[in-house]
Amino acid sequence: MQGLGLLLQRRFGPFFATQALGAFNDNVFRFALMFTLTFTAADRLQLDINILMNLAAGLFILPFFLFSGIAGQLADKYEKSLVIRRIKQLELLIMLVALLAFTLQIWWLLLALVFLMGAQSALFGPVKYALLPQHLAANELVTGNALVGMGTFVAILLGTLLGGLLAGWAGESTWMIGTTVVFFALIGVFASLLVPQAKAGDPALQLNWNIYSQTRNVLRQAVASRSVFLAILAISWFWFMGSGYLTQFPNFTRSVLMANESVATLLLTLFSLGVGGGALLCGFWSRGKIELGMVPLGALGMAVFSFDLYRQAIQFPPLLSTEELRTAAEFIALGGVRLAADLTLAGMAGGLFIVPLYSLIQQQTPVEVRAQVIAALNVLNSLAMVLSAVIGILLLGVVGISLPLFFAFYGLTALLVALLAIRQARDPLLRFLIYLLSHSFYRVRHRGLEHIPESGGALVVANHVSYVDALLLAGACHRPLRFVIDKEIHDLPLLKRFLQLAGTVPLSSEKVDRQNLQVAFAAIGEALQRGELVFIFPEGRLTTDGEIQPFKKGLERILAQHSVPVIPMALRGLWGSWFSKAQGQAFRKWPRRFWSRIEVVAGAPLQPNEASAEKLQQVVTELRGDWR
Repeated sequence: MQGLGLLLQRRFGPFFATQALGAFNDNVFRFALMFTLTFTAADRLQLDINILMNLAAGLFILPFFLFSGIAGQLADKYEKSLVIRRIKQLELLIMLVALLAFTLQIWWLLLALVFLMGAQSALFGPVKYALLPQHLAANELVTGNALVGMGTFVAILLGTLLGGLLAGWAGESTWMIGTTVVFFALIGVFASLLVPQAKAGDPALQLNWNIYSQTRNVLRQAVASRSVFLAILAISWFWFMGSGYLTQFPNFTRSVLMANESVATLLLTLFSLGVGGGALLCGFWSRGKIELGMVPLGALGMAVFSFDLYRQAIQFPPLLSTEELRTAAEFIALGGVRLAADLTLAGMAGGLFIVPLYSLIQQQTPVEVRAQVIAALNVLNSLAMVLSAVIGILLLGVVGISLPLFFAFYGLTALLVALLAIRQARDPLLRFLIYLLSHSFYRVRHRGLEHIPESGGALVVANHVSYVDALLLAGACHRPLRFVIDKEIHDLPLLKRFLQLAGTVPLSSEKVDRQNLQVAFAAIGEALQRGELVFIFPEGRLTTDGEIQPFKKGLERILAQHSVPVIPMALRGLWGSWFSKAQGQAFRKWPRRFWSRIEVVAGAPLQPNEASAEKLQQVVTELRGDWR
């Protein structure tokens, strides 16, 4: 619902339409030109069609190397809606020249216009992502990026399809192509007029028109923050892999699947829709926060589905010499559903992978250099796509590996990226997996989570109703929680390794193990000093009657040594579940309900001088209310 609301608001809707129309029209122009060159003009140019296709691709990518640095400066120095309008006017001018060139069939001029459209796209890239944080609230940024990602891939898909169809419809009447791209460029200009103003990041910035030195400058800005630079490298790897996939679809369809262009179109559609769907799913799961746990999960998904794509491709039935290339219906009938699902799910995993990374770059980059950092991202993305093409030529053309093995190789790179991402984002990954698991049991509603601070140490307390309380609370909080749990539970063989990975603190009573108690309190103090959230169930045990038991005094001892705020939370609706002690022991009764509605509620923080055990029990009881 938040996504639909953003699309209907002027601060986002016109910008979304402007960038989507740009991506759409760009692909209509390029693919209509490529199809026309392939089937109509190749003989007249007396040039090998493979050279023409690679020349066109190179001409489009080259401006990203040359002009991204300068584009980042322009987007930081000037008011951003003005920059967008000027870029869209440039697109209209280029398309008017394209109309003339298509009408007169001046093919070399059209190839030169591919370079200019690449330049126009390079200019638009930095301002596109730099503007979003200025128009969207912090809790809308991930959703905005998800919508932009979805819109971009759907626009690319539709533009590619229309470009191919348009070339076929036009035939020798190529002026029809020129008229179409002018029409969509004109709509883009009108949409850009509605984009609200966004202040310049650094109006006093001195422009550097030296391409080489400015490119070095933006790359230097990108490496200033380690987390931002790692995100940039990860996004560039995604474009490395995505470019490899998209480039090989036509040849893979013909030489491996023995199918016609309808199957190639189907696979392209499914992959693109998968990326867009993954981006939207990321926006839904993120709940307004940057959820880095999706990054390793997305990379792992791309690896798994790439490996399965390899397995399905090598088992696909060969074509008899007397048969024609297979249609889409024949491809599905021969078992192509799983292969198509692999491509769709690989694209969806890619959408989950990139949206949090774009949001991280926008959030952690200072506004005065944000566009220049995004310009550096565009430079590295272009380099990654060129590298992907070179590796494709080497592996497929020189080494001579098969296309299924080529996809398996890309899956191996995804596996390596997943392992590196797990190492960098272990805690967010665990927290996100817990969120998915806990929200599979219940329909969880969250209230008051804005009371949990974005940074800094704090103590978190809640009532203890069931054996899944920790999962629900860990999944609800956008920051990792370090749980203090009973040592006997912590040391259970089936749980100990996982609980150690999760960073839990085992705690015994003073009567049982005095030394452990001292070690636990020291670990709690160190965690709070590092700025972590430490969670305690102050009751010390599960409730046996659904009511909140007296809070123990141990939390007061912690607060006496460490002056941190205390966030009270309450679990509502869990009493009576299979995991609670209602009607006897947990797990020893038939479940009476599944996916039932519960709530996780957070209250305003209490300062340490007012957070006594009695006061906290009172506040948690009020938060829970009558719904046990």
